[in-house]
Amino acid sequence: MSTPQQSPSLAQRRGMPDPETLARLQRLREQFVRMQMEYGFAVDEVLTKIEILRQEFLHLHRYNPIEHVTSRVKSPASILDKAMRRGIDLTPEAIRQGVTDIGGVRITCSFIADTSTVLEHLVSQTDIELVTVKDYIAQPKPNGYKSLHAIIRIPVFLSTGPVPTTVEVQIRTIAMDFWASLEHKIYYKYDGQVPDHLAQSLADAAAVADQLDRRMEQLHREVHGPHPELEDRSRLDDLDEKLLRALWERAGDGDYSETT
Repeated sequence: MSTPQQSPSLAQRRGMPDPETLARLQRLREQFVRMQMEYGFAVDEVLTKIEILRQEFLHLHRYNPIEHVTSRVKSPASILDKAMRRGIDLTPEAIRQGVTDIGGVRITCSFIADTSTVLEHLVSQTDIELVTVKDYIAQPKPNGYKSLHAIIRIPVFLSTGPVPTTVEVQIRTIAMDFWASLEHKIYYKYDGQVPDHLAQSLADAAAVADQLDRRMEQLHREVHGPHPELEDRSRLDDLDEKLLRALWERAGDGDYSETT
């Protein structure tokens, strides 16, 4: 006697996944949410380090090479789309290995020389590992794009322990950032198929932006010298001396003498 076949459930008849598949999808969703949180925490860690560097440059070195900083974490849809385009398995483990720009930080500097200075100070910290560097300033892309790209790895400390997480750091000048922003809008409008005359105009504009960068840096050095962090140091030191003297006198000890 043959065993009677079990009739499909209402959920199956409606095309809904079975409970086992639902549980697997739920676990996958939780893994992706956790992964996105980890990259968000990693970006926050890098932003904190950059802000500390900015404050140190400003108050101790008297010169701040960092103009502004932006950041982003890719959405799950964007992560999956990039993984599929690269032929990467759609698992958190494979995506971690194959997609290194889920978390990103962009630093805009005043001058070309500042870009390498900021990167050196950032990656010299003991808890940051430099994975790769692509110097598109020294070797621009064919379309004229310029920027200093670095993939770094930083630990994110969770309740379960540290999780090494990669963050892409892009460092560029104001002129490079302006050009890249315009180029992105044009390529988005034409869905990547930019007419030849516009592509050539973009390349020409990139050359003009490069000339502007170098001219402005030359003017900066002519005005402030090769070490702008030393500018007006004596005046600022005088101010600090006056503050120290006032604090000493406020403390009730009028016998103030300078120690050399």
